[in-house]
Amino acid sequence: MSTPSIPQLELDEAWQMLSDDPTAVLIDVRTVAEWNFVGVPDLASLSNELRTVEWTTFPTGSPNPGFIEQATAGLEPDQPILLLCRSGARSQAGAQTLAVNGFANVYNIAPGFEGQLDGERHRRGGWKDELPWVQG
Repeated sequence: MSTPSIPQLELDEAWQMLSDDPTAVLIDVRTVAEWNFVGVPDLASLSNELRTVEWTTFPTGSPNPGFIEQATAGLEPDQPILLLCRSGARSQAGAQTLAVNGFANVYNIAPGFEGQLDGERHRRGGWKDELPWVQG
């Protein structure tokens, strides 16, 4: 089976989709430690749901065997699902997994929550720099 192509969203596109479609769900696939110590997206001004579902578990880094069930409980196969991680890699893998399992409308938020490393090894350009968030 080939790997599905996942649409990559920039931050403004992701926020617009969440703003325009109250059925769109944002799934943060980082670890519980990241949610608690780095923060989480704040969707309080929108009507959308934020789900926090680890792609890999903390502290072991093992794959989360319940990811699909936890991420998609109560969702429809055609419902818009946007995935987010620190920098876009884990969320891409999660999006591909959901697509392979019958979810047709999945997106990866490419910049991630913290963004990419710059020349000084600081993460910049992610959700945390441009969109609402709260400390976990």
